[in-house]
Amino acid sequence: MSHVMLQPVMALVLWSMVMWGWLYATRLPAMIRARTSLDPTQPRDVMLGGLPPQVRWKADNYNHLMEQPTLFYATALTLALLGQGDTINLALAWSYVALRVVHSLVQALINLIVLRFAIFMAASVVLIVLALRAALALG
Repeated sequence: MSHVMLQPVMALVLWSMVMWGWLYATRLPAMIRARTSLDPTQPRDVMLGGLPPQVRWKADNYNHLMEQPTLFYATALTLALLGQGDTINLALAWSYVALRVVHSLVQALINLIVLRFAIFMAASVVLIVLALRAALALG
């Protein structure tokens, strides 16, 4: 197994935990200031809709980190199990992680959608190439 391929996997896991912490560090104080009612009968968007956009952006990004990156984890783990942590695959994996971190920062700080989308698309292309390389390595 190529343990080096697990480094970008764990880096993205840890980054996700940073975003999780940032989410609650901003959401909880905002909910207290807004005197948000925790009514389980209300849809989440209604209950949290009164929070400032800058607070909601962090939660949105955390949710995004639970979506497409799951494909990255599966792909990187496949490559690691196959011993395919070569220079190209490792560079692609780190590129994906770096793009997702930049995507997080753009979304959490300025949420410029055109820029965020461009970064997302670049990360998606990297992930597609990485997945194709994993599929080819399988045989």
